[in-house]
Amino acid sequence: MRLVLASNNAKKLKELSGLFSPLAIELVTQGSLGVSEAEEPHHTFVENALAKARHAAAATGCAAISDDSGLCVDALGGRPGVQSAVFAPLSVPPGTERETLRALQDAANNQLLLQRLHSVTGRRARFVCALVALRSADDPEPLIAFGRWEGEILDTPQGEGGFGYDPLMFIPALGRSVATLDASVKNAHSHRALAAEQMLALMRSAWQPG
Repeated sequence: MRLVLASNNAKKLKELSGLFSPLAIELVTQGSLGVSEAEEPHHTFVENALAKARHAAAATGCAAISDDSGLCVDALGGRPGVQSAVFAPLSVPPGTERETLRALQDAANNQLLLQRLHSVTGRRARFVCALVALRSADDPEPLIAFGRWEGEILDTPQGEGGFGYDPLMFIPALGRSVATLDASVKNAHSHRALAAEQMLALMRSAWQPG
């Protein structure tokens, strides 16, 4: 079964492909099929994920899945939330390669987060992930899964792995920052792992793929 991922993020594709490996699913990015990225105008992860999945399904005629995820910090009233990927303003030259742009944005986001939390002692936060899967753009029964991964924001980055806010997110249950975790450990515990586990069960029940 081919499932179009409503994202062009290579690291997200790799992570989700591993999480969905128990099913006979070929996961491909919408960019590899010539599909542009959808607008994300909503205030919740679920609404944005649904909009992206519908866009990908409509453009390709295939079943689609979308991940909308981010970081919610209690001391910031839940921000950066749905704006996690573009939390910090960034100015780069036109034509900057996509992965270079992502790395620059990640660094700016992390720097702004530390600035906003300067002198703040309560640093409870969570990674959240909404997964939405559709059989078609007008599917009246979208599959929706949600995962939360609790942690705390560090004072300084730790680790070189992962992406986004991983170097600043400390998981007390594991005693490590997310950026120091092996991919296998991250995929077993993360917000995407929790959402993917729910989604696998929903797909087996509702779609019976493979």
